Amino acid sequence: MIGYITIIGWIISYLEYKKSTEKSALVKYHLGQSLGLIILSIVLSIVISVLVNFIPAISVVSMALALLTLVLLLMGVIAASNEAIKPLPVVGKLFEGKFDF
Repeated sequence: MIGYITIIGWIISYLEYKKSTEKSALVKYHLGQSLGLIILSIVLSIVISVLVNFIPAISVVSMALALLTLVLLLMGVIAASNEAIKPLPVVGKLFEGKFDF
């Protein structure tokens, strides 16, 4: 669950996963989902920031995307706490199998 919160939380979760002798499929799956969400949110924030500089009227879109990212983050935390291996809505399928830990 910590891996979804910040990049530092993800790094701590990743290091703990690498250190463990038993490699849990659940942890591996959620590490991939959270890393994908972190990368996606960084890319979206950069793109939206550039677009807002040119078209200030779309700043509302930037707030909506930030809220969507927060909702996806919370859904990931809930799925991890319920020990469910299910992708994040809308973007989760993009990250499945992309990261090899």
